[in-house]
Amino acid sequence: MRSRGSAWVNAGHPAPLLIRDRRVVRALENPGTLPVGFGGATPQISEQLLRRGDRVLFFTDGAIEEHKPGGEQFGQERLIEFVERAGRVGEGVQEMVRSLSHSLTRARGGATTDDATLFLVEWRGGSADHLAALEVLPRRQTPDRYHPGSGQNHEGDRR
Repeated sequence: MRSRGSAWVNAGHPAPLLIRDRRVVRALENPGTLPVGFGGATPQISEQLLRRGDRVLFFTDGAIEEHKPGGEQFGQERLIEFVERAGRVGEGVQEMVRSLSHSLTRARGGATTDDATLFLVEWRGGSADHLAALEVLPRRQTPDRYHPGSGQNHEGDRR
């Protein structure tokens, strides 16, 4: 994220939700494309200015399309209702995602047939430049390194 803003690309997922003052104010629509690797148009970067305390909920289609056999889908409206209810009780980021995950699990009877990924970001203000700093450490010379699948243990001996 840039200072005061968010930049994202959408390639095959539902539009993320902008949460401001504990309410979903809008879906962050952008020109989506096919999922990466399936061709289609070149993904376009979208941007949104954020205020301190804003949250953005990114999620996969499995989070809203999953359902019990013969039942109705969880749905985006239900997701929005849950997010706003959780906001009214003042849940933090971790608590909100955990509660939403439990609600999704209950709604599908504890089983799943699709992925359901949730990613909630809260903008707290300030710069995040320190998070992008890359520290390059000197490479350790270890000739007897373990290589998974090579049949060698960490000492270089064959098993």
